[in-house]
Amino acid sequence: MKDLMGRAIWDYYHNENPEDLQTETSISELDELPVDYLFRDFEEMNDIEQKALQLSNGKVLDIGAGAGSHSLYLQNERNLEVTALDISPKSVEVCKLRGIKKAVCENMLDFSGETFDTILLLMNGTGVFESLAKIDTYLQKLHTLLNDGGQVLIDSTDILYMFDRDKDGGVYIPAGGYYGELDYVVHYKGESEEPITWLYLDFNTLKNAAINNGFKIERVLKDEDSYLAKLTKK
Repeated sequence: MKDLMGRAIWDYYHNENPEDLQTETSISELDELPVDYLFRDFEEMNDIEQKALQLSNGKVLDIGAGAGSHSLYLQNERNLEVTALDISPKSVEVCKLRGIKKAVCENMLDFSGETFDTILLLMNGTGVFESLAKIDTYLQKLHTLLNDGGQVLIDSTDILYMFDRDKDGGVYIPAGGYYGELDYVVHYKGESEEPITWLYLDFNTLKNAAINNGFKIERVLKDEDSYLAKLTKK
């Protein structure tokens, strides 16, 4: 892994000629991702992020912490005990430099030894599940990391709107798999990561998977095609 996302975060934090990231998927064109977006404060976050941070309580695990903006808010403004977790070494280093007391560089499937009252997966948190074939593995892992009475707060977007429709309203969806399974590529300063599989989930598909893996689930906020869900143990 070239850790291009981490390099962009590192360059921005250290003011070392940062450039915007570029991302693309198997169904979308190249798109700019300004690095400063990853450093925004609470007031600049969207409604789903703000709601998730307001609902967070107890001991928190922030999965896919990136530059650590969610973790910083919970630690400094809410006075919660937070662990920022990310697979990007440079992102984790920046989390520490920004003042996050506990930041860990590890894949969530390998992370163990602690349990939490709140687990956050934000900015299309279902993306880390990779594919429908792996969703049970990830949900079972979340179940083991969650305290009894705890909550998983996770967001995603139903991307059905991105597909073409016919004049009767039918949607043209490529055969061969779930429409929310995409190849996702990050570009930075002329370099490209290898494509990763990234999963966007409609709420009903997440609901069925959550129930099958021992969770109760509710949709706590809906914003157009995006939503925030709360999972708790049955």
